Amino acid sequence: MVVLAASLVTKTGKPLVSRQYMDMSRIRIEGLLAAFPKLVGTGKQHTYVETENVRYIYQPMEGLYLLLITNKQSNILEDLDTLRLLSKIVPEYVPSLDEEAVARQAFDLVFAFDEVISLGHKENITVIQVKQNCEMESHEEKLHKMIIQSKINDTKDLMKKKAMEIEKNKLETKKMGGFMPSALQGSLGGFGMSKGSGAAGGPDLDIGSNYGRNEPAPTFSRTSAPVPKGPSKGMQLGKSKKGNDILESLAKEGVPVELETSRPAASAAPIIMSNDPVSLVVEEKVSVQLDKQGGCENLEVQGTMSLVVNSEEDAFIRVQVTSGANKAFQFKTHPNIDKAQYSSSNVLGLKDASRPFPTGSELGILKWRMQSKDESLVPLTINCWPSVSGGQSYVNIEYESSADFDLQNVSIVIPLPHAGHAPTVNQVDGDWRFDGKQSSLIWTIDLIEDTNRSGSMEFVVPAADAENFYPIQVNFTSNKTFCDIAVDTVVHTQKNGPVKFSSKKYMTTAEYVVA
Repeated sequence: MVVLAASLVTKTGKPLVSRQYMDMSRIRIEGLLAAFPKLVGTGKQHTYVETENVRYIYQPMEGLYLLLITNKQSNILEDLDTLRLLSKIVPEYVPSLDEEAVARQAFDLVFAFDEVISLGHKENITVIQVKQNCEMESHEEKLHKMIIQSKINDTKDLMKKKAMEIEKNKLETKKMGGFMPSALQGSLGGFGMSKGSGAAGGPDLDIGSNYGRNEPAPTFSRTSAPVPKGPSKGMQLGKSKKGNDILESLAKEGVPVELETSRPAASAAPIIMSNDPVSLVVEEKVSVQLDKQGGCENLEVQGTMSLVVNSEEDAFIRVQVTSGANKAFQFKTHPNIDKAQYSSSNVLGLKDASRPFPTGSELGILKWRMQSKDESLVPLTINCWPSVSGGQSYVNIEYESSADFDLQNVSIVIPLPHAGHAPTVNQVDGDWRFDGKQSSLIWTIDLIEDTNRSGSMEFVVPAADAENFYPIQVNFTSNKTFCDIAVDTVVHTQKNGPVKFSSKKYMTTAEYVVA
C-alpha cells in the first residue's frame, strides 16, 4: 500500500488540508484534488473512484470529503482501514467540521495524519495513541519556561522589596516631622538618584528581626540634617524603573511577560497609612476551587491582624479584641505575644509589658486559618453552560452570591478558545471587556449586594469544545471577613488609658478558580 496524499476538501474540490507522502509538485496535487469532484458520481454506493494513474478513496464528512489518493497497485482493504482511522481522528480536532475550523486546526491535523501514515504506509496505532503523541510535552521547553518565569519572579520580588523600603522610610520621615537621618538619605538616594549603589547601603530596617532579638526599634535624633527642600526622586516609587527595565528587555527577546504597572482593585492590599497613633488591619485571603459540574473541592481562608504604631509614646500598648465562636478556625499569635493572655481574655499584648512595640512598620500579631469543603460557605458560585448550535457556541454563565457578603470590584475571567476574535455579548448584568492578549472575556460587577445576589451573561463565539471555557478565574474584595473578629479597644500599658486607633477590615481573593 502506498498513500500518495491525505486531504480534506470541500464538495467543490477546494483543498483545505493536504499532506503528501510522495514527492510531487504543488500543481500536480492541486490538479488531482480539483479533478476529484468531477469523478464522484451521484447515487453510487462505493466510496472509491479510479483514473488511469491513481485511485481516490473518500468518505463524506458533513460538507467535506476526507480523501486518500493512492496508486492503483495499493491494497484497497488496507486503504479503507486507514481511511476509517483518519475519519475518527478528524472530529477529535475539528468537532464542527467547517472550513474555518479546519483552517484553524490545519497544523494539528497534519501532525495527526503523520502519526497514522509514514512514507505512504499505515502505522499500527490507535486514536488514543495519536492524541497522546501529538500532545507530548518537551522537557527542554518546560525547563526554558521555568527559567524565564524564575527571572520574572525575581524581578517582581525586587520591585516589592524596594517599595517596602521606601514606604518604611516615608513613615520614619513622617514620624520625625520631616527630618531624615543622613544614613537613610544615602539609602534613598542609592535607589532613586544614583545608579551605582543600591538601598543596601543604609541601615537594616527589618523591624521583625529587631523584635525577635528583644532590641528596641531604632530611633534618631531630631538634630539630624534636614531633608533638602525641592523634589526628591528617592521618595517617588513610580520613577524607579529598574524592575520594569528587566521585564521590557525580556519582552524584546520575544518572551511573553506582563509589565507590572498597576494592580487590580480586587487583589490590591491597602498600605496602612493613618494619622492616628495606632493603626490595625484585619485582612483575609480566600482560596476556592469549585468543580465545573458543581460542588466545592476546597475552600481555604488565611487571615492576619496587623499592627502599626505611629508614635513612640504610644508603643506601650495592648489590644483588646472581640470574637465570635469561630469553631472551624485555628489561631496563632506572634512569638512575642502573650499567648496565655490572649487565650483567656482575648488581649494581644507583649509577654514583657515593659517593652514597646516597634514603631513605623507593619507587624503581624495574630494569624488564623480555616479549611472546608462546605459549598454553603462559598461567597460566590459560578455556573457555565456552553452549547453548540449552527457552528457557534452559545455560552450562558451565571453567578450567585451568598447573603453573608457584599462583594466589591468583582471580575470573572472566562478564557476564550479563539484568539483575536471578540465575542458577541447578547446580555450581561454589569460590564464586560475583551482581553485580546490573554484571549479572555472579563465580566465585571462593581458591587454585589442584596439587590443583585444573582446575575447572568450570554455570549456567542465560533463553535468550540466546552472544556475551552475553563478554568474561570474570579477576583473580588469585601469589607466583611469569614472570621468573626474585631478590635475593641487599645490600652496604654503604662498610663492605663485608652489610645486612639484606626482599624480596617477587608477580604480579598488569593486563588478563586472554577475548573
